Amino acid sequence: MSEFRVFFRAIMLIPDLYFFMQCSMALDKMQDLSLKPVLRADLGEMEGIPLTQPICSTWDQVWKFKARPDDLLIATYAKAGTTWTQEIVDMIQQNGDVEKCRRDTTYRRHPFLEWYLPESSGAGYSGLELAEAMPSPRTMKTHLPVQLVPPSFWEQNCKVIYVARNAKDNLVSYYHFHRMNKGLPDPGTWEEFMDKFMAGKVLWGSWYDHVKGWWKAKDKHRILYLFYEDMKENPKREIQKILKFLEKDANQEILNKILHHTSFEMMKENPMANYTKELQDIMDHSVSPFMRKGVVGDWKNHFTVAQNQKFDEDYKKKMADTSLVFRMEL
Repeated sequence: MSEFRVFFRAIMLIPDLYFFMQCSMALDKMQDLSLKPVLRADLGEMEGIPLTQPICSTWDQVWKFKARPDDLLIATYAKAGTTWTQEIVDMIQQNGDVEKCRRDTTYRRHPFLEWYLPESSGAGYSGLELAEAMPSPRTMKTHLPVQLVPPSFWEQNCKVIYVARNAKDNLVSYYHFHRMNKGLPDPGTWEEFMDKFMAGKVLWGSWYDHVKGWWKAKDKHRILYLFYEDMKENPKREIQKILKFLEKDANQEILNKILHHTSFEMMKENPMANYTKELQDIMDHSVSPFMRKGVVGDWKNHFTVAQNQKFDEDYKKKMADTSLVFRMEL
């Protein structure tokens, strides 16, 4: 009888033991993950443009991507107001319905066309796969210079919204983004990063060639070319330009909703747009938040007099062959 009791008690303990083992394994796994360092990205090159090695490894598929006639592409140099423009466009497409715009993160709502993170990184993502599985009409994002955009976008006569930001503020924002984003190469010091930016030796290449290339392309394709500084100065006017380009109407109530929901203050607190729900092992918002300041003229807090002089001299040479004009402050 006593043997039966011992056996019965042992049987009763099995679920507890199983649960304990599962918890222990899960904790070990979490510990392993937390101890595993996220490696900074290495850059390769595609037609002279620095891109991450994972993007280079999938480049054939990116180049052969099949655009559809009703696709919309939002294109920018990195940290030039991309997420802001995406949220404005989504609010327009959803007729100002905030809840619909919270259906998923920006990262998932608008596939980041060329971006690829292998599953082994712990944050697997394929903009191509997301886009290919998405029903029409699709809105996608890219940071590619115009010459690397898949040719099917031009063959299908797709609409593109391009946003350009002045070089100095763009540089500052890009520097802080590199500091907080372990998925990008280490930026080095501020001065080192400035030199790399001026030489075009940063991810997605030369800012100068990027803004000039898209500026020229607007004369041949359906491209709405916007300026970050104009959007900050008069967001209502710029949203109306986007509405017209997308052939959409919005009454005053919807327009006010879009203005309110896409203000920097609102977006900074919106987990569906501020990247606090995505890439948590890769983006460290304690180093620098993804939504940092969102202002024009912050470069003045970073450039020394000597750095500013050096930058201005280089800028004049590189921008001498274009009619493009930027405002460095408002």
